[in-house]
Amino acid sequence: MNKPFSQACENNKGPILAVLERVFADSRSILEVGSGTGQHAVYFARHLSHLNWQPTDVAGNLSGIKTWLDDANLDNIQTPMTLDVNRLPWGVTGVDGIFSANTLHIMGENEVVNFFRGVQDVLATNDSLCVYGPFNYRGKFTSESNARFQDWLKAQNPKSAIRDFEWINELAGKAGLELKNDHAMPANNRLLEWQKIAC
Repeated sequence: MNKPFSQACENNKGPILAVLERVFADSRSILEVGSGTGQHAVYFARHLSHLNWQPTDVAGNLSGIKTWLDDANLDNIQTPMTLDVNRLPWGVTGVDGIFSANTLHIMGENEVVNFFRGVQDVLATNDSLCVYGPFNYRGKFTSESNARFQDWLKAQNPKSAIRDFEWINELAGKAGLELKNDHAMPANNRLLEWQKIAC
């Protein structure tokens, strides 16, 4: 099987790593929700060797992810596992951080809500969640390219959409998460960083 490839992953992996190096400096095990091609999983596991990295995705993407993992042959990355955000609870234990890139705008609204419900169940106090992707602010696109991207998303799936930051942060708050940073990223993307707070 040919390895799946995303140019966007190649373009954004360096800037994302610069943030994850700090956020996950004291973490030990990271759950990646929606690993896609597997490129991020391999790159971050290689450069964050203190972490145990657990890739996940819907079942149909796991074989592609595994091709990247097999080539990389890293000791600190686990066999990719199936994770459907709607199947709650996720049944994931032993992780102290979660990362997800370019997923919330693919999901429908109900899936986004369930994503944060799943996160709430998995993370303990002081654990971190990092989410990368495009977001709107105050209901407005941050660039014309994001507006065009929204049109493309809707053509693929009417339930997909660039999400409003304010709504996402509200869901995070209900899940016991406090926003720590909103990092500007290349190509009109953001990396949102939350920390689980004590109930």
